[in-house]
Amino acid sequence: MPSTRTGPRPGVLLTVIAVCTGVTAANIYLATPLLGLIAGSFGVTASAVGWIASLAQLGYAVGLLFFAPLGDTADRRRLVWVLSALAAVALAAAACAPGPASLASAVLVSCAATVVPQLLIPLVAERAPADRRGRHVGAVVTGMFAGSVAARVFGGLAGQAYGWRPVFLGAAALTLVIGVVTALVLPPETRPVRRSHPLRAIAGLPRMVASSPGLRAACARQAGLFGTWSALWTTLVLLLTSDGTYGMATATAGLFGLFGLTSALASPAAGTLIDRFGAHRVMVTGYALTAVSLPLFWLGGHRLWALCAGAVLLHAGFTAGQVANQTRALGSSTSPAAANTAYVVSCFAGGAITSALAGPAFAHWGWNGVCAIAAGCAALGWAGGALAERGR
Repeated sequence: MPSTRTGPRPGVLLTVIAVCTGVTAANIYLATPLLGLIAGSFGVTASAVGWIASLAQLGYAVGLLFFAPLGDTADRRRLVWVLSALAAVALAAAACAPGPASLASAVLVSCAATVVPQLLIPLVAERAPADRRGRHVGAVVTGMFAGSVAARVFGGLAGQAYGWRPVFLGAAALTLVIGVVTALVLPPETRPVRRSHPLRAIAGLPRMVASSPGLRAACARQAGLFGTWSALWTTLVLLLTSDGTYGMATATAGLFGLFGLTSALASPAAGTLIDRFGAHRVMVTGYALTAVSLPLFWLGGHRLWALCAGAVLLHAGFTAGQVANQTRALGSSTSPAAANTAYVVSCFAGGAITSALAGPAFAHWGWNGVCAIAAGCAALGWAGGALAERGR
């Protein structure tokens, strides 16, 4: 980052931002590994509280639309600590929830306020020199992936040891502390801060996407990659625990979440390669890795080694595409926060659609149906990106 700008040392700032993205992103997935414990404490079946995990994704989407575009106009330091405080209060309320409905409401609010990473990634891209932008974005994305893995794996282990309520309380404390620290170390705004209008910012997103072929291509391709990842990963536990295939215990199947660490390792490497070879080449490589993973996942319906190999390649390909496409999206507009909002919402839409299709597909056609949906989503994402680029 340029030394002429005010603020803390670049290494310190980047580290704090990466940790903040990890802690806050973990809140989105916090309830998922705890659903069994939550159901037991409320005296209901697991299916009766399973919708809370989906509500977390909905809350995140709402927060993206209403809060993330404000990063172009509002004081980001104030936004960070206000949203972090709101998320912490909501998480504490979740820990004290007397029933599923109140817990769901608290989770919805906490995840809507958990959009701090999408305020910080545009700031990192804005301040980074052009020849190191990919590396810096990759470092922040690494924190985000590490947080999601920690929530799924270590959140479940902590819940088993101490109960689900202390896990939510611990997340509240971490969110508040890292939010305040991040707000303190963020550099002063160098652009004019003006009154923000969320609805006006949302209304301007379609026009921004329509006017930028680069942003359209990034949105389409990452929606395809995220949709592919989501279709396979959200139904993988059904395959692993099914009596007709592997018959694993839920806890054993949950350890497959550790393959997500591949993403944390691939993110900084992808950022370095982007700075050296360009975002397009890294994006193509990510798509190629994802394409190779698909037949391995199909074979993994009966071969565990293929499933493991496919999981590594899928996470590496998805992550390379994420860093490359997000770097391109952030550089496509003079309003990086709004461009990032359009990009992340597109990715979320791809993931949400395939998640909704993959469950019924598994019930009707088994693992072959899930793999077909994943392959179709990847093909649509690539074709959509190619069409967007032709429209320059």
